[in-house]
Amino acid sequence: MTLKESFTAEEWARVVAAPMISGIAVTAAEPGGLWGAVKESFAVASAVGKAKSEGGQNALIDAVVEAYETPEGRSQARDVLKHEAHGLKPPEVVEAAIAELTEVSRLVATKTPEQAAGFKAWLGEIANKVAEAGTEGGFLGFGGEKVSVAEKAALDKIASVLA
Repeated sequence: MTLKESFTAEEWARVVAAPMISGIAVTAAEPGGLWGAVKESFAVASAVGKAKSEGGQNALIDAVVEAYETPEGRSQARDVLKHEAHGLKPPEVVEAAIAELTEVSRLVATKTPEQAAGFKAWLGEIANKVAEAGTEGGFLGFGGEKVSVAEKAALDKIASVLA
Protein backbone atom coordinates (compact mmCIF):
# COMPACT_ATOMS: atom_id res chain seq x y z
CA MET A 1 0.00 0.00 0.00
CA THR A 2 1.40 3.39 -1.00
CA LEU A 3 1.11 6.48 1.15
CA LYS A 4 -1.35 7.92 -1.36
CA GLU A 5 -3.60 4.90 -0.79
CA SER A 6 -3.75 5.78 2.92
CA PHE A 7 -6.02 8.67 1.95
CA THR A 8 -9.31 8.99 0.11
CA ALA A 9 -9.09 10.80 -3.23
CA GLU A 10 -10.40 14.01 -1.67
CA GLU A 11 -8.01 13.77 1.29
CA TRP A 12 -5.08 13.13 -1.03
CA ALA A 13 -5.96 16.20 -3.10
CA ARG A 14 -5.91 18.25 0.10
CA VAL A 15 -2.52 16.87 1.11
CA VAL A 16 -1.12 17.60 -2.37
CA ALA A 17 -2.50 21.15 -2.22
CA ALA A 18 -1.04 21.81 1.25
CA PRO A 19 2.26 23.36 0.03
CA MET A 20 0.29 25.86 -2.08
CA ILE A 21 -2.14 26.48 0.77
CA SER A 22 0.78 27.14 3.10
CA GLY A 23 2.13 29.72 0.67
CA ILE A 24 -1.20 31.38 -0.05
CA ALA A 25 -1.85 31.85 3.68
CA VAL A 26 1.20 34.10 3.85
CA THR A 27 0.66 35.79 0.49
CA ALA A 28 -2.91 36.74 1.37
CA ALA A 29 -1.83 38.08 4.77
CA GLU A 30 -0.02 40.96 3.07
CA PRO A 31 -0.79 41.11 -0.65
CA GLY A 32 2.25 42.68 -2.29
CA GLY A 33 0.98 43.20 -5.82
CA LEU A 34 1.77 41.21 -8.92
CA TRP A 35 5.56 41.17 -8.54
CA GLY A 36 5.31 40.11 -4.90
CA ALA A 37 2.84 37.36 -5.77
CA VAL A 38 5.18 36.06 -8.48
CA LYS A 39 8.14 35.99 -6.06
CA GLU A 40 6.06 34.28 -3.41
CA SER A 41 4.69 31.69 -5.87
CA PHE A 42 8.24 31.01 -7.02
CA ALA A 43 9.19 30.37 -3.38
CA VAL A 44 6.64 27.53 -3.20
CA ALA A 45 7.83 26.07 -6.52
CA SER A 46 11.44 26.36 -5.37
CA ALA A 47 10.68 24.51 -2.12
CA VAL A 48 9.00 21.71 -4.07
CA GLY A 49 11.96 21.57 -6.45
CA LYS A 50 14.42 21.44 -3.54
CA ALA A 51 12.44 18.61 -1.95
CA LYS A 52 12.60 16.73 -5.25
CA SER A 53 16.36 17.14 -5.57
CA GLU A 54 16.96 16.14 -1.94
CA GLY A 55 14.35 13.32 -1.99
CA GLY A 56 14.25 10.36 0.34
CA GLN A 57 14.06 12.30 3.60
CA ASN A 58 10.29 11.93 4.03
CA ALA A 59 8.13 9.53 2.04
CA LEU A 60 5.03 11.76 2.24
CA ILE A 61 6.93 14.78 0.93
CA ASP A 62 8.33 12.60 -1.85
CA ALA A 63 4.83 11.41 -2.77
CA VAL A 64 3.49 14.98 -2.88
CA VAL A 65 6.43 16.12 -5.00
CA GLU A 66 5.80 13.18 -7.32
CA ALA A 67 2.13 14.22 -7.57
CA TYR A 68 3.19 17.72 -8.66
CA GLU A 69 5.03 16.14 -11.58
CA THR A 70 1.76 14.89 -13.07
CA PRO A 71 -1.01 16.94 -14.69
CA GLU A 72 -3.52 15.16 -12.44
CA GLY A 73 -1.64 16.11 -9.26
CA ARG A 74 -1.26 19.74 -10.28
CA SER A 75 -4.94 19.87 -11.23
CA GLN A 76 -5.98 18.39 -7.88
CA ALA A 77 -3.92 21.00 -6.03
CA ARG A 78 -5.33 23.87 -8.10
CA ASP A 79 -8.88 22.63 -7.58
CA VAL A 80 -8.46 22.59 -3.80
CA LEU A 81 -6.88 26.04 -3.91
CA LYS A 82 -9.73 27.44 -6.03
CA HIS A 83 -12.30 25.88 -3.70
CA GLU A 84 -10.65 27.30 -0.59
CA ALA A 85 -10.16 30.85 -1.95
CA HIS A 86 -13.24 31.25 -4.15
CA GLY A 87 -14.90 34.61 -3.58
CA LEU A 88 -12.95 35.41 -0.41
CA LYS A 89 -11.15 38.63 0.49
CA PRO A 90 -7.47 38.34 1.56
CA PRO A 91 -8.12 38.20 5.34
CA GLU A 92 -10.74 35.49 4.74
CA VAL A 93 -8.29 33.61 2.50
CA VAL A 94 -5.78 33.56 5.35
CA GLU A 95 -8.35 32.13 7.76
CA ALA A 96 -9.57 29.55 5.20
CA ALA A 97 -5.96 28.52 4.49
CA ILE A 98 -5.21 28.16 8.21
CA ALA A 99 -8.36 26.06 8.63
CA GLU A 100 -7.31 23.87 5.69
CA LEU A 101 -3.78 23.45 7.08
CA THR A 102 -5.33 22.46 10.42
CA GLU A 103 -7.35 19.74 8.69
CA VAL A 104 -4.39 18.53 6.60
CA SER A 105 -2.25 18.45 9.74
CA ARG A 106 -4.87 16.25 11.41
CA LEU A 107 -5.16 14.03 8.33
CA VAL A 108 -1.45 13.33 8.02
CA ALA A 109 -1.07 12.79 11.77
CA THR A 110 -3.89 10.23 11.67
CA LYS A 111 -3.18 8.50 8.37
CA THR A 112 0.62 8.64 8.15
CA PRO A 113 1.85 9.37 11.69
CA GLU A 114 5.45 8.35 10.98
CA GLN A 115 5.66 10.94 8.17
CA ALA A 116 3.56 13.69 9.76
CA ALA A 117 6.19 15.65 11.69
CA GLY A 118 8.53 15.97 8.71
CA PHE A 119 5.70 16.88 6.35
CA LYS A 120 4.30 19.53 8.68
CA ALA A 121 7.79 20.99 9.24
CA TRP A 122 8.17 21.20 5.44
CA LEU A 123 4.89 23.12 5.15
CA GLY A 124 6.15 25.54 7.82
CA GLU A 125 9.42 26.00 5.92
CA ILE A 126 7.47 26.79 2.77
CA ALA A 127 5.43 29.43 4.59
CA ASN A 128 8.63 31.02 5.92
CA LYS A 129 10.24 31.04 2.47
CA VAL A 130 7.15 32.71 1.03
CA ALA A 131 7.23 35.38 3.75
CA GLU A 132 10.88 36.11 3.01
CA ALA A 133 10.46 36.09 -0.77
CA GLY A 134 9.27 39.64 -1.21
CA THR A 135 9.54 42.99 0.48
CA GLU A 136 6.32 44.48 1.79
CA GLY A 137 5.80 48.23 1.54
CA GLY A 138 8.40 50.60 0.22
CA PHE A 139 8.53 52.02 -3.29
CA LEU A 140 9.99 50.44 -6.44
CA GLY A 141 11.78 47.83 -4.38
CA PHE A 142 13.34 50.32 -1.97
CA GLY A 143 12.48 50.42 1.70
CA GLY A 144 9.78 48.25 3.15
CA GLU A 145 10.18 45.23 5.37
CA LYS A 146 11.16 41.67 4.58
CA VAL A 147 8.38 40.10 6.65
CA SER A 148 5.42 42.29 7.55
CA VAL A 149 3.51 42.24 10.82
CA ALA A 150 0.56 40.57 9.05
CA GLU A 151 2.85 37.91 7.57
CA LYS A 152 4.42 37.28 10.99
CA ALA A 153 0.93 36.82 12.44
CA ALA A 154 0.06 34.34 9.66
CA LEU A 155 3.35 32.48 10.24
CA ASP A 156 2.56 32.23 13.96
CA LYS A 157 -0.87 30.77 13.20
CA ILE A 158 0.63 28.33 10.70
CA ALA A 159 3.28 27.24 13.20
CA SER A 160 0.57 26.74 15.81
CA VAL A 161 -1.61 24.49 13.64
CA LEU A 162 1.33 22.50 12.31
CA ALA A 163 2.87 21.91 15.75
